[in-house]
Formats: sequence, C-alpha cells, structure tokens
Amino acid sequence: MTEDWKFKKGTIINAHLKDFNDSRWETVTVPHDWAIYGPFDKEIDKQSVAIIQNGEQVPTEKTGRTGALPYIGQAWYRKEFLIPDLKETQKTLIVFEGAMSQPQVFINGRKAGSWNYGYSYFYFDISDYIVEGENTLAVHISNKGESSRWYPGAGLYRNVSIITKNKTSFNQWGTFITTPFISENKAKVKIKSKVSGNNLKLRTKIIDNEGNEVANESSSSLFGNEFEINLAVLNPRLWSPETPYLYTAISELYSNGELKDKIRTRFGIRSIKYEAEKGFSLNGKITKFKGVCLHHDLGQLGTAINKAALRRQLKILKDMGANAIRSSHNMPSFEQLELCDEMGFMFLAESFDEWAKPKVKNGYNRFFKEDAEKDIINLVHATRNHPSIVMWSSGNEVPDQWGTEGVKRAKWLQDIFHREDPTRPVTVGMDQVKATMESGFGAVLDIPGLNYRVHLYEEAYDKFPQGIILGSETASTVSSRGVYKFPVKKASMKQYEDYQSSSYDLEYCSWSNLPDDDFALQDDKDWVIGEFVWTGFDYLGEPTPYDEMWPSRSSYFGINDLAGLPKDRFYLYRSRWNKENETLHILPHWNWEGREGKNTPVFVYTNYDSAELFLNGKSLGVQKKNHSTPQNRYRLMWMDVKYQPGVLKVIAFNKAGEPIAEKEIKTAGAPDQIVLDADRTTIKADGKDLSFVTVSVVDKDGNPCPTATNQLNFKVKGAGAYRAACNGDPTSLELFHQPTMKLFSGKLVVIVQSTHKSGPIELKVTGKKLKSGKIALNSTSSEN
Repeated sequence: MTEDWKFKKGTIINAHLKDFNDSRWETVTVPHDWAIYGPFDKEIDKQSVAIIQNGEQVPTEKTGRTGALPYIGQAWYRKEFLIPDLKETQKTLIVFEGAMSQPQVFINGRKAGSWNYGYSYFYFDISDYIVEGENTLAVHISNKGESSRWYPGAGLYRNVSIITKNKTSFNQWGTFITTPFISENKAKVKIKSKVSGNNLKLRTKIIDNEGNEVANESSSSLFGNEFEINLAVLNPRLWSPETPYLYTAISELYSNGELKDKIRTRFGIRSIKYEAEKGFSLNGKITKFKGVCLHHDLGQLGTAINKAALRRQLKILKDMGANAIRSSHNMPSFEQLELCDEMGFMFLAESFDEWAKPKVKNGYNRFFKEDAEKDIINLVHATRNHPSIVMWSSGNEVPDQWGTEGVKRAKWLQDIFHREDPTRPVTVGMDQVKATMESGFGAVLDIPGLNYRVHLYEEAYDKFPQGIILGSETASTVSSRGVYKFPVKKASMKQYEDYQSSSYDLEYCSWSNLPDDDFALQDDKDWVIGEFVWTGFDYLGEPTPYDEMWPSRSSYFGINDLAGLPKDRFYLYRSRWNKENETLHILPHWNWEGREGKNTPVFVYTNYDSAELFLNGKSLGVQKKNHSTPQNRYRLMWMDVKYQPGVLKVIAFNKAGEPIAEKEIKTAGAPDQIVLDADRTTIKADGKDLSFVTVSVVDKDGNPCPTATNQLNFKVKGAGAYRAACNGDPTSLELFHQPTMKLFSGKLVVIVQSTHKSGPIELKVTGKKLKSGKIALNSTSSEN
C-alpha cells in the first residue's frame, strides 16, 4: 500500500465515491507529508498567544511556532486495491499507523470509520465493505490551525496496510509477551494470545536470533478468548542497550487440526525495576537514563516516516552514548521502536501533550474525554512487546496539573495503562512542580517526572513518596551549529540580530538550564534516575528564543541540527555518556578575521580530566576539571585567549598526567573545493532507501572552511534520485526539495533516494568558483 496513491488538497465533493474521476490528481507514495514541500510563509498558523508552560503572561504574535509550513486544510487520498478471491471464511482489516489528522475512511463509497487523534494507530474491520476484485479506498484528512505547538505534518505520514485473513485467527495486536522470571540459567516467557474461532489449538515456538528453536509448547485451554502459554528458555541472552538480543515467538492457530493463522512476534528477555533510593535497574544492574527527547519530524523529510532516516538518527545518538529515547509528545512509530529494539535504546513511550485543558485552541483537548482510553489501549496493545519500552508517559506539561480534577485524570489514565500492561510504570512530564506537590498529582504517579526545575529536585524528592526523580525533560539549551557570539557568558533567552544562538553552549531558556546542572544532579544523587534532554535533534517549529521573530521557523534546542549534523554540544554529552570511545573536541572554529588580538575563549569537551592548549606552538596553560562550578566540572575552558590566525592545538592528559591524545584546528583560507561524505554508499533499490551525504567546503590545503555560505547545486544521475537537502539554519526559507541550497557554517546535507532499479548512482555538487564534488553510490536489489 505504498505506491500509486492519488492525492488532492482541498474540499472536493464526492471524492469518496468509487467511480470518482481522480485521473488528474497528483500521484504520490505513502507515507506522505503534503506540507513539507512548502513554501514557508509567516502567515501560516500565525498565532497571538501566551505560552503558559513557558511562563508567558501576555499574548504575543508567534509566526514560526508550527514551522510556517502549509499543514492546515483538507485533503483526499485515494487508492485502488485488489481482493482477488473473496471468501466467507475470511475477514479484512485496514490498519493505519498514523494519519494527520481526523481521518475519515471510505471503502467503495461507504464510510468504514473515522478517528480523531493524528498520532494514534487504529484499524477497522472492512469485511462488510469490500467486494471481490478491485476496491477503492478514499481517506479524507482535515487539519485545523492552532492545533499544535510544533510542526505536526499533514496527511498519511505513516504506513497503511490491508490485512486479509481467516475469521478464525489471532486478534489484531492481541498477543502480549512478558518475561516474569529470569535467572542466569532459565527465563520464563509468558505469552497471552487473544483469538477468534472455535475448536482451537495453539502451538508456539521460540527461536533465537540465529534461527535456532529454543522452546516450544502447545495448548488447547482457552480462558474466555485468550490462550496463555508459558515456555522456558534455557541460558537466556538478555536484552540491554549494550547487547540488544532479540528472540522471535512463532505462534500457529489451528481449528479442527487445520492451520488458520500464523504470527511472528519479536521480543526481548529483560527485567526492569524501579526502587526508592536505589533508582532504576535493568537486568539487575543499576542504570541511569542517558536519554533524548525526539519530535516525530525527520527534518527536511518532514513527518513522512522513513526507516533509513530513523536509523541514521539512532546511529548518531548511539555514537554520542545515548541509551534512551522519549517520544515527544506523542506515540512513536512502529519503525522507531523496531530500530530501538535492534540497536539498543530504552524507550519512554508518550501518549498526549494535552488532556482536558487546552494548550492550543484546537488541540487534543477536544477529544480527550471521548478518545483517551481507546487511544491508550491502541498504543499499549500495538507496542507492548517491544523490549525497548521500559516506561509509559500519559502526558506532558498538561495544564491539568493544577487542582483535584487533574489528580483524578492522572490516576484514571495511569490505571488504564496498568490494566492493559501491568509490567511497566507510568510517568508524566511535570513543569508545575510546586502545584503537583500541593495537589497530590505528583504523588499519584508511579514515577515523578520533572521537566527542568533543577532547583526543586531536592524538595520534590523530600515531598514525593516514590523515592526517585526522573529528569523527564532537561536542559533546553539553545545553539546554532558553528555560530559563536561574544562576549562569552551565561545568558537566558539571549537574542541577536541574526536570529542565531551561540554554540558556546551557555545560552538557555527562561524555564530551563545548562546541561552541566543536570549532569551534577545525576552524578551526585542516586535517586535521580537519569534524564531525557530536550532535544536530540532540532525540529520544525518552536523556534525559541525567536518564536516572535520571522524568519525563524525551527528549533535551536537540538544537540544535532535539523540536518542531523552535530553541534558542539554533541561532544559535551559524548564526553560524559560515551564510555567506550575517546572524545576530544575544540570550539570555536578558528576563522576570526577582524578579531585579531581580541578575547576569544576556547572550550574543550573531552572525557579526559585535563589538557594543555597551544596557539601557534605557544602554551596557553593547562586546565583541569574541578567542582568550582558545574561548567568547570564538565568542560575545560580557557577564557582569556587572544585571537591570532594559525593553529590551535590541545593535548589531553590521562590521570597520571601523561599526554594521551591531541587535536588541532587551523585557520582556513578561501573556499576552494567541495567535499562529499556519505553515511552509506550502498542502498537498497526499494524506492525508499536513503543515503545522507554531508557536503562541505575546504580550502586549497584541505582545511574545512567553517564560515562558508556558498550557494550549491545538486544533480543525481543513475539509479537514484535527489530527495531533499538541509543546511541546519533555523532561519533559512530555502525549500528542502529544490536541488539548490546555501551552506550554513560551511556544511549541509543532501539526501539521495533509491529507485526500484539497481546500479550505480552519482551525486555531483557544484558552486561558483569552487571545484565541484562527486560521490559514487550504489543501489542494489532489496534481496541483497
């Protein structure tokens, strides 16, 4: 159900009918985000609003809050699908993994169902609507303005599938696998399976990651409509971020001896425990969350889900040392969870950004009372077998934190999660911490999650009964990749004429703090069980501290920019989180024509405790980490460096004071040549796979040019196609899908997409007065 969809934006009468003529409509592939193609426009969803959760009291005009992209409006999707052999013994389901938003679904001109929440997964039984042969699916989408606090995307942005199977079968999302007992020698695997039919028998076997059968069991005992089977796996290999080992349960359903249905369910064997004072343990080992929050957009791809893009994000985060993801503030994609299972990320799966009280006029508050329970049920049932999920979140910074009604809602939602999944705890990201102390809201939760409020951690720990605190959202430090501002000092909500934020990583928001403050709490307090940083990557919308200033249209919060390129802050987190690899990073860049003799502080982010800095061979002294301030504890800082062009070098020392590593950066000359570097040079010829190519400019000696802003052009030949580009500049209004873009701080990223043909691909990048760059890629058949 991926290709040959027909799409048209606008209000179209009778577009649901089977015989409607859609021949002139645009042909698209699904997943699809209609709004990402732009244009950017400050008038789109312009809001006059006071953002209460940011502490604002007076409404002001916000022009880039939802990304300034045209997501508002109505649209239709149409798709023909074939049911070749219709049998009375079969049933047909249609499954939507996400539709933004309020989809109404029609089969052959008849309405089969509707849903409200744009982030929810849902399905309908369409057996009574289909005919043998050709069928027509039509989906109406409606997006209102003032419905989001960030860029929500638009359309069928996740997968749609048609499932035809026997009426005697496993229920959709009806299998639940848990591992209630684990020892070194044996693990108990409990599998509950809800089914439909009569005279049933269930056979289940478990295979390991190498394909070997390690357990099997059969049962004819039904409890209502549910089987329960317990299997023993000997010498189990446990799932963890370090060793993300997966098993597969293969379940076969028989009726009167005839096989009726068969499903495969991946799972992991692992135990989780949350204990007062001690914290969180995974497989019996105390583990702190080194997590990041992620919105669902994929930068220049918009919200249309793509597994290659998700995998690249997770590889970048894995290299940084992250071990956890929080889906913010909505339900994660199936692909994201599958990758977290495979690559080793613990997951905090979130449900809602609003409950009954609104943050935005047309948000989820409109549907909460009617829909919240069924949305949570679908979230839990569809995803509960993922070992990566270790916690649920029922909400984020909801205005319902005030008063007794909010306490009742928090308990009601938590009870639904517990009923559907008794194995995992529930949290809420709380920003009104004082209010939740007084009302009892925070005491109701399994795990109290604090969004920022580092000054209240001690008080919250004393007043809440759980004996642990989770940094459910931390830092909100802001920076622009490769941009540095002087003088260098801590600042809240700092603004500059170019609408950028300084990459010295000392600027933050009025409600938040610097990364080092959270580091200290986690290092010093066993009861602080970790953090989820806002955010792992920049995202479209919410351009704080410039949400009142056009043309800012994307965030500055990311550890990586919108293109997925690391900011300096990446190396600050990496120096603390990645225990396996060396980190030695110098900032700022060393191209400062006009600053000769002026104070230009140098920071070094490293996992070593001390280092010596040299400028053009002259020592500028040794710095050693200390506890005088949080910044001195986690950074090495030379605050009195006078700029001179040349070579800046740092030598790091081990604990014995011996030189162990060094790094240098040089003042670059004029841009001379374009350099290309792909994250993957071989991609699958499936029409979906992607190669992300980092494009940069170097001088005649090969030194990177960190201030280059050249306009570049892209051309792809062979068995691939140009997909999109992004430079990470939150103020850029260049369209992602056009084959031209300016460098920002000397870099940008071009995405090359496969076709269905195998063969060589060439990306060529050109720019005026620059030697062009080429890179050879290859597309192979999806079977390879």
